[in-house]
Formats: sequence, structure tokens, C-alpha cells
Amino acid sequence: MKQRKYLITGATGKTGVHTIRHLLNDGHAVRAFVHSEDERSEALRSQGAEIVVGDLLEHDDVIRAMEGVTGAYLCYPVRPGFIQATAYFADAARRAGVEVVVEMSQISAREDSKSHAARDHWIAERVIDWAGVPTVHIRPTFFSEWFVFPWVRDQIVQEAKITLPYGNGRHAPISGEDQARLIAAVLTNPSAHIGKTYPLLGPVELNQQEIADEIGKVLGRKITYSPSTIEQYREHLEKYNLPEFLIQHFLAIAIDYQNGIFSGEDGVIAEITGQAPQTVGDFVKAHRHVFEQ
Repeated sequence: MKQRKYLITGATGKTGVHTIRHLLNDGHAVRAFVHSEDERSEALRSQGAEIVVGDLLEHDDVIRAMEGVTGAYLCYPVRPGFIQATAYFADAARRAGVEVVVEMSQISAREDSKSHAARDHWIAERVIDWAGVPTVHIRPTFFSEWFVFPWVRDQIVQEAKITLPYGNGRHAPISGEDQARLIAAVLTNPSAHIGKTYPLLGPVELNQQEIADEIGKVLGRKITYSPSTIEQYREHLEKYNLPEFLIQHFLAIAIDYQNGIFSGEDGVIAEITGQAPQTVGDFVKAHRHVFEQ
């Protein structure tokens, strides 16, 4: 029987590395699409992945990477260009005749979003649908990895607080690893999922103080949620030299968060993979070293 091969973009990212591991462990071949050769791509190669260096904004690179694959995972960072990258990806997928594309969107994706990135994600979903490519869209809420990003982690570690303009909004943080388990499952058994859009959420919905409490329990410290204004949030993000496109996205979705766009609990991952996603406490335990000064 011909071996099944899967193309994974964002291969060194939060979901890509774990998706590759699951696929390889299950005996599949994996082609990992990376921007450059480095220690991260070498680690994937050592696990058994084929490494392809390219750019999702280069049509020829995407066509070359897609040749001979059974299915593909499209993951693009929060930066301009996603609609163009999706059009290239959809064209390459049509040429290759893939069984399925799993497309990483976001829970705030909608046509009237104030976030340029979120609106781009909504349009990108439509582009790949219009192309007639068999696709499954996934829309995660905030990743658990959000806690280890410097602009959040530094305040937790240095000031024992979370300062965000999220009001009384709630969400169920979801880890990249738990998402990857679902991505691998859908790629390898796509028939029941084609055409569906799945919100990806953690097991327990919490507000920011409840999240702070869960982090504090693991770290043995009292962590406090101290709400900020949108203007204060911008000032804080600018200290980390983040691109304006990303800052605009973060500010717009903070309002979405207050309005309940990010809320909900898992109704997909446990059912499809047979394993419930990890809690905030589980995630912090696994990454405790990141929070230790």
C-alpha cells in the first residue's frame, strides 16, 4: 500500500511540532514546511520528517511542497499576507488532489471583525472553500501558550499579576498540543469532518482572575488580575516592539473578549481524539520552568 504523506506548515510552531510528532508516531510520512534550516528543523528531521524550505507567499514553493501529499495543514502567523498565502495553498492543493486541508483560523474570524487579522482569516476561509478544496476549518480560542508570551509572562513572574483589558470576559484556554492531536486525527481520517468548522476550546471556561488563581496554585504564589484600559494595553505591547498589525489585532480582540467571542468549553477534541484537553493547571505544571525567575 502506498504510504500516506502529510504536509505540515508552521512546522516549528505551537501546533506544528506536535502534529508532526503524532503523525510520525502513527507511522505516517511527514513533509515539514519551514522558512529556514535551524536547530528546530533539524530536530524535526531527526524525528523522521522530510524538511522543505520555502515561503507560503511564494507560489512555486507551495506547489513543490504539496506534490505527492495526501493531506495538508495550513497555519500562518498573525501578519499580513494570509489571504494571498491561502489562495496559493488552495491552488496547490487542487493540483495535488489532496484528500483534506486543515486550516488554522481563529475564534474571532468573521466578516465584520475590527481586527484586520481576524477579518483576513474569515476571507481566507471563504477563499479555500470557493476553491472547492476539501477543507476543515479550526477556530481556537486563546492558546494556553499565551501565558508564556513575554508580555504576559513577565507580569506574572515579576509583578504577580495579569494586566489585560479583558473585563469580565471568559474563555477556556487550549494548548497547542491538544489542538495538534485533533489536527492529526482529522488529517488521517477526514471523511466525517470535511466542510466543518470546529471551535477549539479547553475543558474549563474561566475569567481572568480564575485563570490567575489556577496559575498561582501551581506556582505557590498569589496572582492577581488587574484590568487595564485599551490605551494602557497598547502602551504595554509597544514596549515589546511588536508589529503594528499584531498590536491592532490584540486591541480589537480584547473588545471581542469582553463581548464573549472567546467563550465556551470543549465539545470537539475529547470526542474526536478520545482524550480531554489539558487544564490551565496542567499546562502551567508542564511549563513551570518558564515562570521561575
